[in-house]
Amino acid sequence: MTATNWEPSVWETGAPVRGYVWKAGQPRAALLLTHGLGEYAGRYVDRYSRLIPNLVEAGFDVYACDLRGHGQSEGRRAVVDVSRLVEDHLLARQTLRGQPLPVYAFGHSLGGLVTAASVARDPRGLSGVILSSPALLIGEDQPAWMKVLAPLLARVAPTARVADLGTDGLSRLADEVSAYRADTNIHQGKVAVLTAASMLRLSRELWAHYGRWTLPTLVIHGTADRITDPNGSRRFVEAIPATDKTLHLVEGGYHELLNDEGREEVLGVLLGWLRERVGG
Repeated sequence: MTATNWEPSVWETGAPVRGYVWKAGQPRAALLLTHGLGEYAGRYVDRYSRLIPNLVEAGFDVYACDLRGHGQSEGRRAVVDVSRLVEDHLLARQTLRGQPLPVYAFGHSLGGLVTAASVARDPRGLSGVILSSPALLIGEDQPAWMKVLAPLLARVAPTARVADLGTDGLSRLADEVSAYRADTNIHQGKVAVLTAASMLRLSRELWAHYGRWTLPTLVIHGTADRITDPNGSRRFVEAIPATDKTLHLVEGGYHELLNDEGREEVLGVLLGWLRERVGG
């Protein structure tokens, strides 16, 4: 499946973010997809249960970009202030307001945090949100002194590597873990201080804003996820006042649910949720 280039910013020419669009034959809606830390948008074509081809077949135009410092976008590899990613997400959404289709947002892991922050700041122009293993609750098991020290470290040594998320917790399927490790387009290794500190700050700030969240929302998370905390998804769904909200927990599921055991069921839940809201 071939993507067409997409300029995901209406305010910048030659933005440092590489955008893509996959068009459906008879589109019923559009979806903005935001990938996770270290990966890239094109991975959702061949992996993740071929999510993008399945969305296109279901009648969705899919828009995505490689986050700054990821894939074909500019920047130090996986070293980024996450607040910049939120600004990019808002710009990308702005470009989609000019087309007539309803727009949904999908975010995985770090992309889930970015999507949640973007929506909490400005929900206009969206018809619904899907969060996949979102990084909404960060640093709960870290000592207080480390949380205080993190912003200082981010200023003086932003590229230093501090946290190793590992790869064993990605999937219960050995071939999927091997494919991840072999993918040279994915940043492998520890998380940069700047990235980690900005994720921690943003995740803590957002809880005060979820009380205004009213968009239809689906959250999917594995109960055995060791990379992002499923308790964050539980607390988020409890906190938002949206009348249309669904938390789908996969018992024993790891981080990449669309690359894990039971992925066909998870894909069915995701596509079914979208079909119910666009009709058909």
